[in-house]
Amino acid sequence: MSTPFPSAPMASPVAAPVVTSSPTATARTATPQAAPAKPAAKATPKRPPLMAQPRVQRVVYPLLVGMVLVALWQGLVTGLELPPYLVPSPILMMKTLFTDWAALGGSLWVTVKITVLAFVVATVAGVLISFLFVQSKRIETALFPYAVLLQVTPIVAVAPLIIIWVKDPTASMVICAALVALFPIISNTTLGLRSVEPDLQSYFQLNRATRLQTLLRLRIPSALPYFFGGLRISSGLALIGAVVAEFVAGTGGQGAGLAYQILQAGFQLNIPRMFAALLLISLTGVALFVLMAWLTRVALGGWHASETSHD
Repeated sequence: MSTPFPSAPMASPVAAPVVTSSPTATARTATPQAAPAKPAAKATPKRPPLMAQPRVQRVVYPLLVGMVLVALWQGLVTGLELPPYLVPSPILMMKTLFTDWAALGGSLWVTVKITVLAFVVATVAGVLISFLFVQSKRIETALFPYAVLLQVTPIVAVAPLIIIWVKDPTASMVICAALVALFPIISNTTLGLRSVEPDLQSYFQLNRATRLQTLLRLRIPSALPYFFGGLRISSGLALIGAVVAEFVAGTGGQGAGLAYQILQAGFQLNIPRMFAALLLISLTGVALFVLMAWLTRVALGGWHASETSHD
């Protein structure tokens, strides 16, 4: 049976047109890539002004204060017309220092020699005693009160006995000055040797370190800041002990120190010479302190926080 309507012809599938992109079109449609960023140039740190540097301030500020005090001293002596036998002016004191340098210079050398020898003796003896104390708590408990006894005993009362017992005047004065400077070395070094971190001490015990290894590699590095702090104190005390011993001994001639020059100037009412000798003693003490501070910076400046901090 035929159908009344003829069937429509089937539409053949048409292939989709293939679009080929040319290099020019691709370049136009592609997003441009960002160029590689150049490394930023390192900004060179600006050097602070000269007066803002800590090293310059440590020198300039004390000098400015000293100049103000000297100018005030000179102004008061000149304005009040004080006689030289009462209070000499700074200018007269400096003139006397230069005119009497032949005697004052030799006395300065004697005082410095006694001070340095006493300081060395006190340092060696104090370190050895501290090493002994740290080996046993019982030894420290038994002997430390005698170290305190040396500190609290006035050297003026002990010096005459030492000078009588020891025939050599120089040796007796060195012993007197060393006794004065001994206690800060003992106390500070012992405290430093005891101030060890518990974790590090346990680590050394875990590795079965000997007493000598623990002392050399753990306790001594931990005690160095305390030790150098004791040196700063002991250097000044050694100078004080040397001057006190010279006062008690009263040696003259070639063995005369600055203390003897002060005594002789006081008997002769040569007050400018007395002030000149006092100035030399003060400058010697400052020089010793600066030397100890420099040694501390050299020994601890590369690793300890007390010297590396700039606050």
